[in-house]
Amino acid sequence: MIRIEPRAGTGRTRRGTSLHRKTAELATRDESQSVLSNTDIAELLAQQAERETGILSRAFRRAARSAFLWPKEVSDLLAQNRGLTELRAVGPFMEKQIRNWMEKPPRRAKTVPAVRQDFISLAEARRRLARRPAWPKKLHGDLQMHSRWSDGSGTIAEMADAAKERSYEYIAITDHSKTLKIAGGIDERALKAQGAEITKVNIAIRKSGPDLTVLRSIEMNLNPRGEGDMSPESLVDLDLVLGSFHSSLRATENQTERYLAALRNPNIHILGHPRGRIYNFRIGLKADWPRVFAEAARLDKAVEIDCYPDRQDLNRWLGGCTPSQDPR
Repeated sequence: MIRIEPRAGTGRTRRGTSLHRKTAELATRDESQSVLSNTDIAELLAQQAERETGILSRAFRRAARSAFLWPKEVSDLLAQNRGLTELRAVGPFMEKQIRNWMEKPPRRAKTVPAVRQDFISLAEARRRLARRPAWPKKLHGDLQMHSRWSDGSGTIAEMADAAKERSYEYIAITDHSKTLKIAGGIDERALKAQGAEITKVNIAIRKSGPDLTVLRSIEMNLNPRGEGDMSPESLVDLDLVLGSFHSSLRATENQTERYLAALRNPNIHILGHPRGRIYNFRIGLKADWPRVFAEAARLDKAVEIDCYPDRQDLNRWLGGCTPSQDPR
């Protein structure tokens, strides 16, 4: 155990005084100086991961991805004299490194690798929403939700309860389909059993009063030809079908034809996480996106915007290039 002696006549520890002074300096730093955001910190962590090896490299990579999930800006926590170990993937060692960067921000890189471009943090998204309180009220539901039937952590009833708290009007249970075994994908028999459970949940909801409907759905795994892995008969009674690619996601060739084939699949209503990108892990697929969006609009099909912080797929610049095509 380390014992820290207080200074004579102060009752404060040297470490406590130093920490308080550094925190105050961060809080009162002249606005003309650069204060690092969580997105900036994620980039610094990713760069450090590239300089390290082994366990340390993995720790920095994990922290970089986790930075997009941190609910508050690091600068705000420090201004409140709070520790950083309350943040996901941050231990004492990582906290010390981040504090050093906050106190003396490194020079920003002129370019960020494409695999890490065009992401915003959860903290930044919440700050933007706080400035526009009408935006969240426009959200009526969620059409991409996984339960314990595949790789989710909640039951369907728990998902419905969470939707009620958000005043949603509908949610779709889109567990993975059978060939995605790594995610516990369900087959036709399990899909039918899940449908019976959803019916019971909807009956209970109607008795309790809230205006919420749980939709029967599935996230069907698509092969590179746009074909699904579930029998068409098993999909007939579903409210909607999400189709997603989970293989050959590192192809460098133009994948436009793959997307067009998926959209033309008569069983698909929504194209899920289209690019398949993940922050600092996978850059995602390339395609003639205006052409893909035009086909989606022609067929009256939707293209998902996956807002999970380290996916953001479609990303901002792609989501903003669609006004003339106007897919859903």
